[in-house]
Amino acid sequence: MKRPHISLLGAGLALSFAIAGVTTAAAEARSVPPAPQLRWGSCVLGPDDREGQDLAAAGAECAGVTVPLDHQRPQGRTLTVAISRIKATDRAHRIGALLLNDGGPGGPTIGAPPRVRDALKDVAKRYDIIGMDPRFVGRSNPLDCVWPVSSGITAAGNSRSSFDRQVALNKDLAAKCRANAGDVLPYASTRNTARDMDVIRAALGERKLNYLGVSYGTYLGTVYGQLFPGRAGRMVLDGALDPRAYGPTMLPSLIGPSEHALSDWADWTAARDGTYGLGGTGALVLAAVRDVAEAAGRAPLTLGEGADTFRLDDTQVPFLLFGPLMDDGDENRGFLADAVRFLRTAAEGRPTGPLPAELAGLLRQSFTDEYSASASAQMAILCADGSAPRDPEVYWRAIEASRAAHPVFGPALSNLNPCAFWERPRERRTEVRHDVPALIVSATGDPRTPHPGAVALHGMLPSSRLVTLEGVNSHGLYGFYGNACVDETVNAYLGTGRLPRADVTCAKQR
Repeated sequence: MKRPHISLLGAGLALSFAIAGVTTAAAEARSVPPAPQLRWGSCVLGPDDREGQDLAAAGAECAGVTVPLDHQRPQGRTLTVAISRIKATDRAHRIGALLLNDGGPGGPTIGAPPRVRDALKDVAKRYDIIGMDPRFVGRSNPLDCVWPVSSGITAAGNSRSSFDRQVALNKDLAAKCRANAGDVLPYASTRNTARDMDVIRAALGERKLNYLGVSYGTYLGTVYGQLFPGRAGRMVLDGALDPRAYGPTMLPSLIGPSEHALSDWADWTAARDGTYGLGGTGALVLAAVRDVAEAAGRAPLTLGEGADTFRLDDTQVPFLLFGPLMDDGDENRGFLADAVRFLRTAAEGRPTGPLPAELAGLLRQSFTDEYSASASAQMAILCADGSAPRDPEVYWRAIEASRAAHPVFGPALSNLNPCAFWERPRERRTEVRHDVPALIVSATGDPRTPHPGAVALHGMLPSSRLVTLEGVNSHGLYGFYGNACVDETVNAYLGTGRLPRADVTCAKQR
């Protein structure tokens, strides 16, 4: 469970159509405002700032970069984008700056440099490693719609009445964003974050920007490469998205991969029935999951006790299952098996007792208002990047069509979200028209950014190379999964700037 924000519920334009007209990549490259001056200092914001303290312990320093709210009006209102830096120690052989993005959308990344320094090994000493909280995220003018929940993504539930409640909820969430953050929502797009990245590049004094993006971060990197193709340096896109599929309607494409990952988890859990007691076959474990989901539709399930008491209904249980399926490691799979045990206990009407701290934390993060700001930023970016159907009946028909074949995730991932009630995006979807050399990394069973998307992006970028990890249901590999083939291939590229001569296939090691 120890991963950065690469959830991607989970890619931008060579041609950008702004309100004022057509903006080409060449025009974007000419339109960068003067580079702001950086004032580096302590990353610690106060005595309770654990992230800042971790950065300070790693020798990092932080600064703010001034960027336009609206890049079409560079002399107007501004924002401050927070960045961190661990400086290269081998200044004689310094390669440049390596900017990081841990995904989301809306994921903070200012705290990532220490982790990436460890993954880079000897190559780390030749890079200034740069973390960034994108606009409206974390330390960068955070956006908060003041939501009563920590996610704009919910399941439809088991009945038409539960779906209708979700329609009303999502309409209310969109209204709250208009009321509390409406003046900045149009500027939350990935294109504007990519433009911010180029301001950061200039502020750092770099001719080209090297980049490591995970999950949604691969879409952000793709957008940057299309807006500023001449300024893209060494690019690693890990858990890569097909940029044509990204947007507020992408979740149904995750139904099949998520059900596949759930089935593999069920087989793993069945092989450990003496530990988890959920059934001795994968089919029995899946039946236990379905029983829990159906019970939650009859009455909310009560988990925990005291201050950490949670009541989960059929619109919430699927997303409690969805999150841990991001990684197929034993620790993650055991966490999910324990969560299902607690759910089954609650479904049987018995008290669960206190919850493990990690499970209680996930429930708070997912189903309370504690992370309203994070969820608000995620949805603001997603809705600014693309449109969604506005008629609830479109979603209801898809939900009903998916129930038989995909009873757990079909009704969840086919559901509508607040983008159905959002203002239309100001710019059109990115089209990939520039060939930017990049190293694309993907697992064949990735349940968040399915492998065919990485293959598609590879085809759009003929000079790229694809690193494929076979037989793995995991999302985000470099420095997380522990596969030597993947990590060494990425480090060799970042160290030399030379892509592999051919695509690379890596075998599962754990």
